[in-house]
Amino acid sequence: MQLLDYTLGGILEKYAYETPDQEFIVYADRDLRFTYSQFNDRVDKLAKGLMYTGVGVGDKVGIWANNVPDWLTFMFATAKIGAVLVTINPNYKRAELEYLLKDADIHTLCLIDGWRDSDYVNMIFELVPELKTHARGNLKSVQFPKLQSVVFIGQEKHRGMFNTAELILLGEHLDDLELEDAKLSVDPHDVVNMQYTSGTTGFPKGVMLSHYNILNNGYSAGQCMKFTAKDRLLVCVPLFHCFGSVLSVCAIVSHGATMVLTENFDPLMVLASIEKEKCTAVNGVPTMFIAELNHPMFDMFDLTSLRTGIMAGSLCPIETMNQVMTKMHCKDIIIVYGLTETSPGMTATRTHNSPEVRATTVGFELPNVEVKIVNPETGEECAEEEQGEICCRGYNVMKGYYKNEEATRKAIDEDGWLHSGDLAVKTADGFYRITGRIKDMIIRGGENIYPREIENYLFQLPQVESVEVVGIPSPKYGEQVGAFIKLKNGQSITEEEVKEFCRGQIARFKIPKYIFFVNEYPMTASGKIQKYKLKEIALQLLKDMGIEVV
Repeated sequence: MQLLDYTLGGILEKYAYETPDQEFIVYADRDLRFTYSQFNDRVDKLAKGLMYTGVGVGDKVGIWANNVPDWLTFMFATAKIGAVLVTINPNYKRAELEYLLKDADIHTLCLIDGWRDSDYVNMIFELVPELKTHARGNLKSVQFPKLQSVVFIGQEKHRGMFNTAELILLGEHLDDLELEDAKLSVDPHDVVNMQYTSGTTGFPKGVMLSHYNILNNGYSAGQCMKFTAKDRLLVCVPLFHCFGSVLSVCAIVSHGATMVLTENFDPLMVLASIEKEKCTAVNGVPTMFIAELNHPMFDMFDLTSLRTGIMAGSLCPIETMNQVMTKMHCKDIIIVYGLTETSPGMTATRTHNSPEVRATTVGFELPNVEVKIVNPETGEECAEEEQGEICCRGYNVMKGYYKNEEATRKAIDEDGWLHSGDLAVKTADGFYRITGRIKDMIIRGGENIYPREIENYLFQLPQVESVEVVGIPSPKYGEQVGAFIKLKNGQSITEEEVKEFCRGQIARFKIPKYIFFVNEYPMTASGKIQKYKLKEIALQLLKDMGIEVV
């Protein structure tokens, strides 16, 4: 497969010129539609507004919002003028925002009024009180010296902030030639996007990704799904994350196809939008597909237009994959595996692979990407079926972590291989199977236990909707196995029955010592389950029961 040599702005303009009336963005719930031509015009107007307020090449523009329509306008507008879009997790609170504003050297912050229980406007006024006294676009903050402007995404007016409409009006003062000059200065290998790793452990790091990184990764994913301009992808995953901005947006724009978006994940909205817009594809993490399949109104919707999509973000239960392929008609659904640092895809299954391969592996290398498995201690390449760390090299490897050369050197070795931190094996047929995180591995009395193996076994229980296994500290063994089980609606099972199901079937040391029944899991906004928080919850629950384990 030949790699694309476009910028994000360039690929948008290609289709705005070639297929101007093709729908690019649709919000089915409010019947909001943008053709490629209409969207490109809005992007240019916003780009000029950003330039007028002082945003230049390399400046960091933060976007703190859920999937509102203008999220994508800012994504492409910043790309056209050589600025860097810094995507901010909508779940972030004040302390996390403060960290990111400083670490990313944010020049312009674009935000909505808030999300869920967070009041973004109030938070930014608390962090930057100077907003209320300084002229717009000329902010001078003691705590954030790089921050020059705040933009409110919407029509409301707030002290010290531009709003979207004002930004577009200001752009009319700028000559079109200045925008054209800015576009010509942008190179496909420039950094266009900075995404902060989800922070499941430690402080998040800014992953620098180029136009070339993300556009080609999205294009490759689309090719694996056999996308054409006729495809219509339902996007319910967050745009701030690579799953949304790359595997969804870049997969679509690189094929001149159509996106149907939801502002937030709502299984009912997803099902209704698929039916109304006759979507051919849907992306999601396993928990999203599970929520859709288990919705009480699932059978009321016609999903026969579906053909494909991506399931990614975390390891997928086999039964869920089978149900998505049959009940949701996604017979060509694929699995994509990777991480933000690999833009994000490094491997994928293909539509021609058997259901078993798509349910039990993450496929094989994406085109133009090298993958290998190495012994994490010796660095030597592993034999087939030998477990080690999965590594990747190619166009998709990040440019590095922002202002963190030491972390970059730890992640990317001298030969250009990105070390994932994930454990995997390569099968005799050339497929990769992820077996867990190096850091998730449970060591009980010297025995290495891989949570995925136990999760797959417990998932066979008919009462179980999902299960997560973590290591819980133990004075005697170092760690014990703990299982967090979410049951299907109306189902029940006891701890003893779960243990009895394991006895004689899996090794005694793998049988969960502690079993917790839960209604939900602590998750990142991108749908990843935060296992370190499960450990904290387990310790507190055990303490409440009078069981001291540390």
